[in-house]
Amino acid sequence: MVPELRRNNRCSESRFSLFTALIMLKILITKFQHVEPGGSPYQKQIVSLQVITILWMCVEAAVSIFAAIRAHSVALLGFGADSGIEVASAFVVFLRFKNVSPMNEKTAARITGLLLFALAAFILGISILTLTNPHFRPEPSYPGIALLIAAAAMMPWLSRRKRILAAKTNSSALKADAVQSSMCAYLAWIALGGLLVNAVFRFSWADSMAALLLLPIVLKEGWDAMHGKSCHDCA
Repeated sequence: MVPELRRNNRCSESRFSLFTALIMLKILITKFQHVEPGGSPYQKQIVSLQVITILWMCVEAAVSIFAAIRAHSVALLGFGADSGIEVASAFVVFLRFKNVSPMNEKTAARITGLLLFALAAFILGISILTLTNPHFRPEPSYPGIALLIAAAAMMPWLSRRKRILAAKTNSSALKADAVQSSMCAYLAWIALGGLLVNAVFRFSWADSMAALLLLPIVLKEGWDAMHGKSCHDCA
């Protein structure tokens, strides 16, 4: 009786999380589509797009980290932490197109790179811990699955819009941020695979393996940021 009640509660949480994510997606897309005319249309669209990115990534980070703590999910925790770091990347582009730049872009990129390397080390350590210690075995997270499905749908759309506007404005900063959005979609699919295997087959190791598969992407992001590839000749 108790396990059935828990399954019902998890299904309810999953439906609520997916519904909330879809509502926010609709609101954010509507906000982007109704940018007021006048001034520089591309600049206004880019600023609106970055606002959408920042809000969405904040939701991603908060929900995924909360779900990760509840389910002891390393894959969700890595995804949420990466989302938090990507907020900084989107914020740098936002400030640039608002003509406000309190921090040198190269310095911001190096800080982001260091945070990504620290995240990779954290994911590696926690993954080894969960694989070797049965007390840290992750449980299925249906809210996490719902969030990752929403992220896998949202981030490719954001990436496409950013690539189009980057080409029109010749902005390599925005182009780099579009790559970050694409990477987030890849991370979502990888983490989703691990969570689904754990939920369907009860293979707890799948969560940690998915987290380890995130490492090459996170390390590449960190390397590119540290060596200025993501911000070279930023417009």
